[in-house]
Amino acid sequence: MIAIIDYGMGNIHSVNKALQLLGAQTKITNNPKDIRSADKAVLPGVGAFDDAMVELKKQGLVTEIKEFVKSGKPLLGICLGLQLFFEESEEAKNEKGLGLLKGIVKRFEHKSGLKIPHMGWNQIKIANQSPLFNGIGDGSFLYFAHSYYPVPKEEAVTAAVCDYGVEFTAAVSSKNLYGVQFHPEKSQKTGLKIIENFIKTC
Repeated sequence: MIAIIDYGMGNIHSVNKALQLLGAQTKITNNPKDIRSADKAVLPGVGAFDDAMVELKKQGLVTEIKEFVKSGKPLLGICLGLQLFFEESEEAKNEKGLGLLKGIVKRFEHKSGLKIPHMGWNQIKIANQSPLFNGIGDGSFLYFAHSYYPVPKEEAVTAAVCDYGVEFTAAVSSKNLYGVQFHPEKSQKTGLKIIENFIKTC
């Protein structure tokens, strides 16, 4: 069973629909027992970094997520969910991140011709091997919607990069921890293949 962690922020239902479409048994939950008993988990997220961390703390999920990762079970972060893996964000005024990965989350700088947020389809380039990208080639298009992007301290955790005025980390892969800045559930065939990889090979 794959637990979709529901802390009140995120496109929970479209993620759930994509997982179920590919044959996964899922449960949308904020119950620590459900998360603990799951084989894998997904941390989605849309919105502000501070608000997300406040909700995770309020619902007692911070320790639960850290223990889940420590247990060796696969966790996938999507969009804001990926950003929460890191230690801190330029967006946050009060809250620190989960600290599952070393690094910070930065805001795109205003450059001529570039709109913020980065919204729409863009190409990725595979940076380091990850089971998440089995069968996915360089130049694949995926759907993005974000103003901030992660900057890992260790280059080796970057699984894919994307260019939007600056080359940024579009996906991470570190042991049982996986994260994507794009929305695979909105990225048609390529996105579904990435979700399928998480279900079957991660």
